[in-house]
Amino acid sequence: MEAVILILGLLVVALMALGVYATVKVVGAARRGVDRTITQARRTVEDTTLRAKSYGQLGVGAELAQLRLSLRTSMRATQDALRAGAAEDASLSESLGLFDRLSAHGHELDAELKALEREPDKATVTARLPGLKERTAQITRSADSLRWAARDRARKFADDELSALNAQIDVESGALRHWTTVEEEPTTGQDQDQGRGQGPEPAGEWGGASDAPEAITARDPRQGTTYPWQKTARPETETSN
Repeated sequence: MEAVILILGLLVVALMALGVYATVKVVGAARRGVDRTITQARRTVEDTTLRAKSYGQLGVGAELAQLRLSLRTSMRATQDALRAGAAEDASLSESLGLFDRLSAHGHELDAELKALEREPDKATVTARLPGLKERTAQITRSADSLRWAARDRARKFADDELSALNAQIDVESGALRHWTTVEEEPTTGQDQDQGRGQGPEPAGEWGGASDAPEAITARDPRQGTTYPWQKTARPETETSN
C-alpha cells in the first residue's frame, strides 16, 4: 500500500513539474513574440522618423538622417538574406560570422550618428561629415557585397538544380514517346500457294474430326444386301407416242 501511495505521489509531482515547464515555455515564447513585435514597431517608427528628417529637413540634420537610414536599410537586408540562406546552406555560417563583426561596427556608427543629431555645434558636425560618410559607405558596401554574394550563390544552385531537372524531364519525355511497332512481313505469292497446297494437319489424340471431305466410293452390286422391308424397284415403263 505504501508503494502505491509513493508511486502516485511521484506521478503527481512529475505532472506538476511538467505543467510548470510547459507554462514557462509558453510564457517565454509569448514574451519573445511580444519583444519581437515591440522591436519591430520601434524600428518602423524610427525608420519613418529618419525618412521624414532626410526629406523634410535641410542641412546637417538631413544628411545625418540619410546616413543612418542608408546604414540601417543595408544592414537589415543583409542580415535577413544571410539568415534565410543559412537555413538551407550551411556554408553561409562563416558569412554570418563576418556579418556579426561588421554589424558591431554598424551599430557603433549608428549610435554615433544618432548622438550627432542632437549635437548643437553644427560646425563641428559638418566638419566630421566626410569621415562619417566614408565609414558609412565602407560598411554598407561590405554588407551589400555579402548580401549579393549569398543571393548569387542561391541563384546558382537554383539554376543548376533547374538544369538537372530539365535534363531528367527530357530523358523521361523521350522514354514516354518511345514505342516499338512490330510490322508483319508481307507474304509472297509462292508462300500463299504452298499454304493452299498443304492440307490440314491430322487431328491429334484429342483432336476433332477432320474437315476434309471423304471420298465417295461406288457400291459393289455383288455385295448388295436385300432387306425384307425394302420395296422392289419397279421397272421403268416406256410410253409410246
